[in-house]
Amino acid sequence: MNEQKPRRVAIIGGGLSGLSTAATLHQLDPSIQTVLFESSHRLGGVINSEQVGEFLIDHGADMFSTKPSAALDLCSQLGLEDQLIEPRPNGRGARIVREGKLIPIPEGFVLMRATQLWPMLTTPLLSIRGKIRFLMERWISPANDQQDEAVSTFVQRRMGQEVLDRIVAPLTAGIYTADVTKLSMQATMQGIAKLEKKHGSLARATAVRRRKGEDSVERASTGARYGQFRAFQGGMIELINGIAKSLPQDTVKLNAKVNSIHRHGHRWTVSEAGTDHEFDHLVLAVPARVMAGLLEDVASTAAVELAKIESASTAIVILGVSKDDIQRPVETFGFVVPLSEKRRILAGSFASHKFDGRSPENHVLIRVFIGGAMQADLLDGTDQELVQLAREELSDLIGLKGEPLVTRVVRWNEAMPQYHVGHDEVVRAIDEDISQIPNLSIASNALHGVGIAPVIKQSQKIALEITKSLKGSSDLANGESGTG
Repeated sequence: MNEQKPRRVAIIGGGLSGLSTAATLHQLDPSIQTVLFESSHRLGGVINSEQVGEFLIDHGADMFSTKPSAALDLCSQLGLEDQLIEPRPNGRGARIVREGKLIPIPEGFVLMRATQLWPMLTTPLLSIRGKIRFLMERWISPANDQQDEAVSTFVQRRMGQEVLDRIVAPLTAGIYTADVTKLSMQATMQGIAKLEKKHGSLARATAVRRRKGEDSVERASTGARYGQFRAFQGGMIELINGIAKSLPQDTVKLNAKVNSIHRHGHRWTVSEAGTDHEFDHLVLAVPARVMAGLLEDVASTAAVELAKIESASTAIVILGVSKDDIQRPVETFGFVVPLSEKRRILAGSFASHKFDGRSPENHVLIRVFIGGAMQADLLDGTDQELVQLAREELSDLIGLKGEPLVTRVVRWNEAMPQYHVGHDEVVRAIDEDISQIPNLSIASNALHGVGIAPVIKQSQKIALEITKSLKGSSDLANGESGTG
C-alpha cells in the first residue's frame, strides 16, 4: 500500500481571518498540516489588549456579537466559554452629541429603525419639522429599482435629512468609520433594505414585527442590542490566544513576510525569507491592498477589483482618569458625534462602564475615536497632539479636568474596509475569478463583513470547503494508485 503524503495548507496572514481558518481546519481534519505565515511579531491583527496597572485596555474591538453565532460557537469549541462576560446591565445604551450636550438615543431606535414611536416624538435630537418628516415615512413609496444605493440616499428618502444627520449617520460612522454618502445599503444594511421591499415602509415592517413579537429586544435598546454582545475577562486578546493555543505547535511562523506566490498545476509555492515552501492549498488572509499585490500575476481580475476597495484609518486615544475629574459624568456606555457638530472626534466609549475589570475602583477608562473616512486629516497630528485633542473635546462634553493616569494612542492605518455602493458587485467579481483557480481561497474583512462574528463565519466556511476539496483529491489519488 502506498503511503499518502500529508496534505499541506498555507495561510498567509495571522489576523482573525487567518487564525480562525487555521483553527477550523485543525478541528475538521487534524491530519492536514497547516502553516500560517504572519509578517509581524504577533498574532491578532487589529485585535490586541494591554494591562497597564489596574487598567485593561483593548486596542481594537472590545466585544463581539453573538449574531451570527459563529464567534460564540468557536469559543465553545475551544473551551473559552468560562472566560466570557456580558456587558454590565446598568447603563446600557449610548448618547448622541447635540449642540454640545449628550442626548440619549431614543429608546427602541436601532441603527436606522425606530421600534417605538413615542421616544422619537419626544427626543430633543430632532426639531418639530424633523419629527413630522420622520412620521411621513409610512407613506413614502419604496424605490422602484433594485439597484444598490447609499445609506444617506435611503435614509433621506425614507426619513428625511435630520434623522440622517443627527441619528443614523453618527451611529453608522461608529461602526464603519465611513462616509454615509458612499456606504452601500446592500452590503451593510441589507436587512433594512429587504424590509422596505417586503412591506413598503419601515413603519409597516415594524408594526408587523411588533405583532409577531419579533422586536422585543430592539424595543428595549438604544442604539445597540448590548445583550447580544460578549467580551473576555482578560480583553479580546484572549480570543486570539485561545485560537493560537488550539493549533499544533509548529503551525505559526511569526516575522515571516511572504514575498510571492506561484502556482504549479494544482500546487502552490510560497516564497518567504529566501525559502520556497510547497503546499496543496493556499489561503490569503491579508488586507485587500496586500492581497491585490500577491494576486496580480495569479488572478488579475480579482487583483484589480480588490484594489478598488478603499480602507479608512483611525486612531483610538485611551485615557484612564479618576471619576472625580469628570464634572458631568455619563452613566451610559458611550456616545457618538454627528459631523454637523463640527467636532474633532467620532465617538467616545466608557470601557469601564461596559465591562467589569477595566479600571480600578473610582476610575474610568475612556476610548476616544478620531479620524475615519471623513476626518482623515486629523491623523496627521502627533500622538501628543491627539491626546490633547481628545482631552479638550472631553473637557467640553463631560467636564473632564486634571491629568490622566494612563494615556495611549493606538493607530490603525487603512484598517477599516469601506463598503461603498456597488461593493457586492465587486465581491462577486472577485469570488468568481478566485473560484476559477484550483486550491486557492481568500479570507478578508474587506469582502463579506467587518465584524468579528461575520469574519469567523466566513473563515469557517472556507475551512470546510478546503477539507472537502483536499479529501476529494486524496480519494481520487488513492483510487488511481490502485490501493484497493
